[in-house]
Amino acid sequence: MVAMVVFAAPGQGQQTVDGSSATSTPVIITLDEAIHRAQANEPAFAASVAESKAASLDRSIARAAMLPGAVYHNQALYTQPNGQQNQAGQGVGSQPSPRFIANNAVREYASQGVVNETIGVAQVAEVKRADAAAALAQAQLEVARRGLVETVVNLYYDSIAADQKLLVAKRAATEADAFADLTSKREAVREAAHADVIKAQLEQQQRRRDLADANVVAEKASLELAVLLFPDPRTPYTLQKSPSIAEVPTRAAIEAAATSSNPDLRSALAALRQSNAEVLAARAAYLPDLGLNFTYGIDAPQFAVNGPDGVKNLGYSGSVTLDIPVWDWLSTQHKVKQSEIRRDAARVALTATQRRLIANLEEAYSEATTAHDQLASLDQSVQTAAESLRLTMLRYTGGEATVLEVVDAQNALTSAENAREDGTVRYQTSLANLQTLTGTL
Repeated sequence: MVAMVVFAAPGQGQQTVDGSSATSTPVIITLDEAIHRAQANEPAFAASVAESKAASLDRSIARAAMLPGAVYHNQALYTQPNGQQNQAGQGVGSQPSPRFIANNAVREYASQGVVNETIGVAQVAEVKRADAAAALAQAQLEVARRGLVETVVNLYYDSIAADQKLLVAKRAATEADAFADLTSKREAVREAAHADVIKAQLEQQQRRRDLADANVVAEKASLELAVLLFPDPRTPYTLQKSPSIAEVPTRAAIEAAATSSNPDLRSALAALRQSNAEVLAARAAYLPDLGLNFTYGIDAPQFAVNGPDGVKNLGYSGSVTLDIPVWDWLSTQHKVKQSEIRRDAARVALTATQRRLIANLEEAYSEATTAHDQLASLDQSVQTAAESLRLTMLRYTGGEATVLEVVDAQNALTSAENAREDGTVRYQTSLANLQTLTGTL
């Protein structure tokens, strides 16, 4: 069975997502295709994807900070001389003395390769924090994906149901027209009172209004879904409905899938790991940092490998520094306390997420099973209402039923058909929500 939901563009030459004209054959959209298109078009999901990618790069940056860094340093200095002479340290005779005592010569050139490495607990903590942040961003991306899937599923089946209700409204309007015509004919041959005609006409007018409302609802549902699917929401498309109704998975399978792949739980765990890393980073300020430096190149009054009289300007130097924290006015202690407070809050959030997962599973499973069990009953109600209307019409034609009985039977059939569509949507969306909760959709 394929439910047709077609909404054509009002103008000519409108372009669809595949470049075809809006007046061409409507695009056939399955549920999987709708989800795929929505993921490419929805801005909040795109932002989550970007945040996840950026967090992965932060992890790479944090790991790179643990490795030695190298730069090629070049510098030329000129200092105003003070009119005196001094003895150069590069084997040169006397030379003008610079006015700035920090500089070695009036002209000084540096061209050096510099390697720096800092070893400390803070770098390790930053890597752990970046790893946890990347895992958190990935979990939040999955949360955003499943939220988008849930939205698409609801809009998808709402659109199908709106289209089916439009067909129900058309049938009811046609039936009301036929009944109004029947009562007029019976009145003409004096088999029915004029009150029957009036009642049938009132029912006919109501059905026409219901048809107009159903058409608006169907168009609105189509547009709401099309906003997520196409660059131009006026693009005509057709939704394909599954020919069969899927069964509800077993409770054991649901619980196992939810425990292993629930993104909310993964997000809470990643947040806790990130908080632990922040505590470690704050405590690292109590410990010393070891700095290593190696420099190779020139730092001389001449920009050359060799100076006058064969003096070699090219050389190397190395240094080791150890910075030991002594006093910072309790700033580190307060930062540690802040991080511990946030870590405790993350633990509370984790336990709350676990409790919410249990409750959501129970609610979703109960909703899905109940909705599934009611499908057969709803189908039976439609069949019963249709048979009741047929028998009531026969009795009315034979003069044994009143017009009110016919109108009640018509209303009962329309209500039963609409209730069946609502029940189908309820089951499809509840099943999709259950599958989204467990990560199987």
